Amino acid sequence: MLARLAKLGTNHPRRVGLLALLLLLVAGAFGGPATQVLQSERAFDDPGSQSTAARVAIEQATGGSAEPGVLVLVDAAPGSPAVASTVATLQRDPAVAVVAAPEPGDRTPLVSKDGSATIVATSLAHDVNRDDAVDRLEATFADRADVQLGGSDVAFMQVNQQAAEDLARGELLAFPILLVLALLFFRGVAAAILPLAIGILSVLTTFALLRVVNVGVELSPFALNLVIGLGLGLAIDYSLFLVARFREELGAGFEPDEAVRRTMATAGRTVIFSSVTIAAALACLCVFPLPFLYSMGIGGLLVSLVAGAVALTFLPAAFILLGPRLGRVKPLPDGQGRWYATARTVMGRPGLFAVAAMALMLLLAAPALKTQWAGVDASILPTSKSARVVHDAVQSDFPTLSTNAQYLAIDAPKDAGDELAAYAERLRSVPDVASVAEPRPLADGLWMIDIRGASSMISPRSLEMVDTIRATDAPFPAQLGGGGPSTSDQRAAVSDKLPLAMGLLVGSTLIVLWLMTGSVLLPIKTLFMNLLTTAAATGMLVFVFQDGRFESLLGYRSQGGIEQTDFLVMVAIVFGLSTDYGVFLLTRIKEARDAHPEWSERETVAIGIQRTGGIVTAAAILLAVALGAFLLSDVVFLQELGAGAAFAVLLDAFVVRTFLVPSLMALMGKWNWWSPAPLRRLHEKIGISEGPARSLPARPASRDAASDPT
Repeated sequence: MLARLAKLGTNHPRRVGLLALLLLLVAGAFGGPATQVLQSERAFDDPGSQSTAARVAIEQATGGSAEPGVLVLVDAAPGSPAVASTVATLQRDPAVAVVAAPEPGDRTPLVSKDGSATIVATSLAHDVNRDDAVDRLEATFADRADVQLGGSDVAFMQVNQQAAEDLARGELLAFPILLVLALLFFRGVAAAILPLAIGILSVLTTFALLRVVNVGVELSPFALNLVIGLGLGLAIDYSLFLVARFREELGAGFEPDEAVRRTMATAGRTVIFSSVTIAAALACLCVFPLPFLYSMGIGGLLVSLVAGAVALTFLPAAFILLGPRLGRVKPLPDGQGRWYATARTVMGRPGLFAVAAMALMLLLAAPALKTQWAGVDASILPTSKSARVVHDAVQSDFPTLSTNAQYLAIDAPKDAGDELAAYAERLRSVPDVASVAEPRPLADGLWMIDIRGASSMISPRSLEMVDTIRATDAPFPAQLGGGGPSTSDQRAAVSDKLPLAMGLLVGSTLIVLWLMTGSVLLPIKTLFMNLLTTAAATGMLVFVFQDGRFESLLGYRSQGGIEQTDFLVMVAIVFGLSTDYGVFLLTRIKEARDAHPEWSERETVAIGIQRTGGIVTAAAILLAVALGAFLLSDVVFLQELGAGAAFAVLLDAFVVRTFLVPSLMALMGKWNWWSPAPLRRLHEKIGISEGPARSLPARPASRDAASDPT
């Protein structure tokens, strides 16, 4: 396949270039509007959970939502003209099912403690598009300075909107930084613009594919944020690998056609392994039933494969068209340069450097031992958003109105009122329950009991309350729904599928690395280092975001924990990228080992690091910028994702690949490449090999005296 792609690019470069331009136009036209199309509702709910079943039962029985999803804060007392006009406006909206407002003199949680403000609790019809309904209500009340819209429906719509705004802002700020860094690393305008063009094409193509997938499976818009950051970063990385190798082959004296062929046979094969590795890591998220997680999994899977495919398809043609403008680079002779010297120094005292590197990683990981899980509610929004304003006002001015609304959907006969009343009385004694309403019949065979918790729906006390309510004996089949139960069910779904996801993640990593190296021990060692990197990134997240450090600098407010689903996405990204850089390094080590069997193990490791040290460092910095742009978001869990992934990438490049990999490989010596005889024979039978040493002609004498830029 690689040979055919190389031949296509060298024989028909202009046609391939025109195809790339056509793909860019089509992908831009079809994929560009993806931000308006991907609008999955309830992205953090488990559709097969008890809380979802309770919500659906009540919505079907009443025609409205199971709880007030829109809380309208009016800066006026109950019974005032401002409140009356607000109620009338809400009742006229076709998406509104129920409007509840207090009367003057009512002692109700919907009135502020000083009596000067009122909450109008509004339930939308269950069969409407909630985002469209909230958009319309926001436009309706846009000229009312005394009205603010909040509640769960508004909060989640504004979280999606904020993510889209952050996506655009992150692109605008990250792109010029990436361009400057690309100019610095690639040392040429043509060579620097080429990776960014590949990145844009990869992202837009993935956007278009996500729109197609969204026809059958509703996807969360948060997948687009991941596609932007990961797609740009990977496309630039792959371009860096391929451009650097092409320039190296030119510098070795090969003509462009032959240089392209050799580049595809070496760096091209590495790109395939890399894209498959990262795609497999992100695909593991698809086993979870939560739309947020499988959307991120699908987005990450597609963009990893697309970035690799776009780079391998269009860069060979670009190499022929641009030719000498990309520049020739003559690598330093084997055994020279700072990266070679660093590797030899580390391997001179491998035990010391291995212990020091692992001690540093464990020190960074130590805060992870106190990890607490947070969730998604209005508190993650910036204070400029109305849902956050209402959330904070409820917390301070409406002490008896809990935003933690829950409800029981109970299958019981019409005459079950007394038994259900006794059941409700028992529930009032459950710790952290603020109030329990009297049971009320909704339809034939269905009753409802409203419950309000005293704590935030994502707090540990609220989740304990959910468990206690569900454990309380009910006279009839009962299902608990609402914000707290949804969070509890979300975590249960994650716990249930986590062993399968981790098994797939570990298994895919081991298989890909075994296919690449033929070794059993190298994949296990790589897995160990990936776990260290992931633990260190988790420790950083706990130290900063859970403990509330640098809040003013980063512009967030700590939730006292890490958002669990977002953490799983970060783990998949970190695992994939850590393996990616390991693949690139091991490729060059194996290439040197196969070409020079007379060299010692330590020499081949040092040569591999000499050839990859600068490129891996540059790739890590570029990728960290692309992912770190999430830090500019005003949504805290996107900040956590960007910070964790960027930190892990840099840690992997500067600590793991520089110190831990060479020291461990020096300690293990020839055992690095050990494999049982049956697996060795199987690997030889499969026929997957790395490096050009035995498949390509030897390098001619170089005709260029340029130095290695990396």
